[in-house]
Amino acid sequence: MAVHIYIVEDDKNIREIEMFALKNSGYVVEEFENAKSFFSRSVEKVPDLVLLDIMLPDMDGLEIVKKLRSRPDTVRVPIILVTAKTTELDKVKGLDIGADDYLTKPFGVMELISRVKALLRRSRALQDDKQLVLGDITLDSERREVHVGGELCELTFKEFELLKLLMVNAGIVLHRDTIMSDVWGTDYEGESRTLDMHIKTLRQKLGEAGNMIKTVRNVGYKME
Repeated sequence: MAVHIYIVEDDKNIREIEMFALKNSGYVVEEFENAKSFFSRSVEKVPDLVLLDIMLPDMDGLEIVKKLRSRPDTVRVPIILVTAKTTELDKVKGLDIGADDYLTKPFGVMELISRVKALLRRSRALQDDKQLVLGDITLDSERREVHVGGELCELTFKEFELLKLLMVNAGIVLHRDTIMSDVWGTDYEGESRTLDMHIKTLRQKLGEAGNMIKTVRNVGYKME
């Protein structure tokens, strides 16, 4: 089945480079120079991945991420942010609101293709598990809901992805770097304590069930 990738980029030269590289790699690619045309098309057909520039003429890229994550049909679509911004704050904002990975201009064609392939593999692996059950915790990927002891547990986007990763790999010790890469993206350069803070909050929200998340000293975390 063909993989459809949407490029949302107002710079024609960059858009053409991305188009050429992705098409040569066998992907079906559509290009958009503004948010309006992208959203119009995304309603007609949901893409398999979005390559999104942060600075667009009609809407901030971060706002586009928020809108995509608020729609049931696009809540799980992988998003790679592309921007000339290099500050840590920009990266943290983008990843925390739901982007999956981050590319900073200028970037190489090989790096772009590598990121796209890795993200598509990770997305497919996680989506294969539609409903996960571990102890009192039930995670429904289709509804993006988590229930603990039958009660709905409200999680943020990153908390949900973190819990899902731990549940998919139940019993396996996941290295901190692996978790950061899978949940925050390979280009994340923020503080690693971001993971510890999310684990702490996740445990609190899960109540007693949160005790299943174990800390493996000097390595990472696992779920039992």
